[in-house]
Amino acid sequence: MGGGSRPGTPGGPKAEPSPAGTVSEASELKIGAKAFFEKDGEIRQAEILSIRDMARRQNIQRSAEDKPIEGDEDSPLEYEFYVHYVEFNKRLDEWVPQARARLDKPVLFPKKKNKAPHAGPQPSARDKRRKTNAGTAIGTATPGTPQTPDATRHDDAVYTATTAADSFSKEKEIEKLRTSGSMTQSTSEIARMKNLNVIEMGQFQVEPWYFSPYPIEYSYTPVLYVCEFCLCYYDNRTQYTRHRGKCALQHPPGNEIYRKDDISFFEIDGRRQKTYCRNLCLLSKCFLDHKTLYYYVDPFLFYIMAKRDDRGCHIIGYFSKEKESAENYNLACILTLPQYQRMGFGRVLIQFSYELSKAEGKVGSPEKPLSDLGLLSYRTYWSEVVVEHLIGFDGEISIDGLSRLTSFTTQDIMHALFNLDAVRYYHGQHCIVLSERVIDAYERFRNKKHRKIDPSCLKWSPKVFSQAELRYL
Repeated sequence: MGGGSRPGTPGGPKAEPSPAGTVSEASELKIGAKAFFEKDGEIRQAEILSIRDMARRQNIQRSAEDKPIEGDEDSPLEYEFYVHYVEFNKRLDEWVPQARARLDKPVLFPKKKNKAPHAGPQPSARDKRRKTNAGTAIGTATPGTPQTPDATRHDDAVYTATTAADSFSKEKEIEKLRTSGSMTQSTSEIARMKNLNVIEMGQFQVEPWYFSPYPIEYSYTPVLYVCEFCLCYYDNRTQYTRHRGKCALQHPPGNEIYRKDDISFFEIDGRRQKTYCRNLCLLSKCFLDHKTLYYYVDPFLFYIMAKRDDRGCHIIGYFSKEKESAENYNLACILTLPQYQRMGFGRVLIQFSYELSKAEGKVGSPEKPLSDLGLLSYRTYWSEVVVEHLIGFDGEISIDGLSRLTSFTTQDIMHALFNLDAVRYYHGQHCIVLSERVIDAYERFRNKKHRKIDPSCLKWSPKVFSQAELRYL
């Protein structure tokens, strides 16, 4: 482009977007606008979340309220836009150069917000009559005060932004997320942009999908180096190489409870290995959009699946579960690292969680809500196991009987049956009917080679925690 600075700055002329919604220069695009960009040979609409200088990438405008990027009069300023593709998952968000912007397409600019102050809820006539001796009303909410319970679950993915918009500070919320786990009022606001470019673990380099609250000095570095054994992280290769020469850990710091072929499982208590578990949560947050647990790991057990070779046990994935779950959840969070996805390891993690439930003599279910990939994996696993038991069973069986055989909850079994369209109403009662399509799909699945958990190789007994061990404060 020919302009030397962003419009509205002293270095160049002002350029206002035309009323028709089209622009002639990339400098006219603003944060919050929806424009068209080229992506994989296609033209897709995307929302602009941030703007930066291609030459000086630390010069970033993160919100519409920030000061626009200033350029020099001598050299032209070229922009990069951090965009979210409309109707696509956030994991596809990326920085795109201005050359990929299609300025010949219409642009939707954000509407101006009404800055009128929010008056808050008005007290009723009854509340006005109810006065204390001090003359203050009781039962009325103070404007801007979050109406949330005192005890907030740290692993809950659902948050309600109850604070006023004017009082929201992105910097304070990010710092709160880094230091206090998931206690943040507006996770959707601070996590819209990825803060890491590339993560290097051992021989693999992977691109993060989502925001993760790593310390600010490690954010926006070209490569974040993570030790694949202790999960410590470094922002330059020299420090990482020095650490690898000193790190004596060759497997996750827990008890090995399963081993067969080249696969092992390790059980780790979040209370005893806090540093490792917090590092694991930071790493997994790069690939899980709804995960918010980071600091408060004491109430959880972590089960790490690792692949063994002559150099040690390399982490493949993990799942966590609460030590005491009131809802009988057998899994709180599950992740297969991207370098090991589409290899059947996710199914192994799910099967292992149910083998633990069988050893406990309980039925279990994953904690809701599941991520998109998690729901897809669980739905497939439930359907395959239910069909396997139905085909191999001779006689009549009820939903409760299937639950006892599989350790699935009856709700999960019904979810799988309805997903298979296997529930029919016949002669006044509901029955299970497997169609030829379902049977053929199961036969194709059975003919493939899959990794499976061998229950005889599990060396584990259910843990019983005392009241003192369950005190986390």
